[in-house]
Amino acid sequence: MDELRDLLTRAAEAAAVYRSGLASAPAAPDADMGQLRKAFGGPLPEQPSAAAAVVEELIAAAEPGLVSTAGPRFFGFVIGGALPAATAADMLAVGWDQTAFNAVLSPAGAAVEECAAAWLKELLGLPTGASVGFVTGAQEANTVGLAVGRHAVLAASGWDLPRDGLTGAPRIRVVAGVERHATIDRSVRLLGLGTAAIASVAADANGGIDVADLERVLAAGTGPALVCLQAGNVNTGAVDPLRAAIEVARRHDAWVHVDGAFGLWAGASASTRHLVDGVELADSWGCDGHKWLNVPYDSGFVFCARPDLHVTAVSYTASYLTGSGAVYSPSDFTLSSSRRARGFAVWAALRELGRGGVEELIDRTCSHARLFATLLSEGGGEVLNDVVLNQVLVGFGDDARTDAIIDRVQRDGTCWVGGTTWRGRRLMRVSVSSWMTTEDDVRRSAEAILRAARP
Repeated sequence: MDELRDLLTRAAEAAAVYRSGLASAPAAPDADMGQLRKAFGGPLPEQPSAAAAVVEELIAAAEPGLVSTAGPRFFGFVIGGALPAATAADMLAVGWDQTAFNAVLSPAGAAVEECAAAWLKELLGLPTGASVGFVTGAQEANTVGLAVGRHAVLAASGWDLPRDGLTGAPRIRVVAGVERHATIDRSVRLLGLGTAAIASVAADANGGIDVADLERVLAAGTGPALVCLQAGNVNTGAVDPLRAAIEVARRHDAWVHVDGAFGLWAGASASTRHLVDGVELADSWGCDGHKWLNVPYDSGFVFCARPDLHVTAVSYTASYLTGSGAVYSPSDFTLSSSRRARGFAVWAALRELGRGGVEELIDRTCSHARLFATLLSEGGGEVLNDVVLNQVLVGFGDDARTDAIIDRVQRDGTCWVGGTTWRGRRLMRVSVSSWMTTEDDVRRSAEAILRAARP
């Protein structure tokens, strides 16, 4: 046990040293894929190796290829840098080797998810009676939410999906905004509905769904329907007009799922809560923790207003699963059985921040995004979106020039930003999500971007 203690201490020490250096470290890695393959590669060892030696080899091989996604100047994706308490809690979850399948395998893992789930619903303004599944991220959350919706709308049409499957079932329409996230299409494919079932709805200038067109699309068809709304457009941050859109969907007896991967967190702040007005009226919701809550990957949540349907749609039982089926288990709400108890990190993050800390985090990162927009616009960039949350879209002339500037910024290393295509144009996308980001980080990063844009 002394060897194990020394090993885990060494791993924690290496992680702590890495994290403590992020504020001054380059945002991009030093090594390319060829170097990393060489460092990790070679023939499979024939004989066992000492655990301590393996850990040292892993640290040496990996660190040159680590991207500073946990740092204060990573703006390439909607990624938060894991909070201190959440990081430590996740390390404990791995050290404890707990799986949160049910309360028999880990009473603590089940209990912490119940508590964290209640806190999440309170913060996000969702119904207190909604079920919560701790999933890997928005992809699984959207898939589960739409799976429950698929079950519900077919049952309402008199079709027993669990028994009879999709063959011969009424055709389901999936009505979603043209600006929907690609995970919606993937979920529709995985659920056997087919992307031909998707009817796209027009969007407004900032990417939010057009409610009048939603009414038109729903009225143009018949039969069971799933409506997918969005809180937080991946490019612009736009939030669909939820209350009005849900009222339209209700008139057509549609199931409403809200993809709120990061935008659902707008409900946690008084200054942004108006953006998600009416969110509680939906049937299911998806959200990420590893984005704005700043917990380690992989962490997401699916919420459902009908826990009974949630369980029916995705759970399973088997004779060897002691305790399964008697009461709801954490696994009843997800697609995973063997998963680590990720609720520990979520609980720790919420406990560390508290309600006020979450609100301050949302407000501060939104303010940083507005500052980015101001500085880049004043420096000659063209800001294309209405900065309502933490996303900024910037163009620097033609597509080739914008892509070249993004490449120079990434190679410079002061910060990391990514590119996207929005409405036919290549643009720089700046996503501000990290708890570590300061105003100085924003100013340094904007200066580096404008420096890369100079002729």
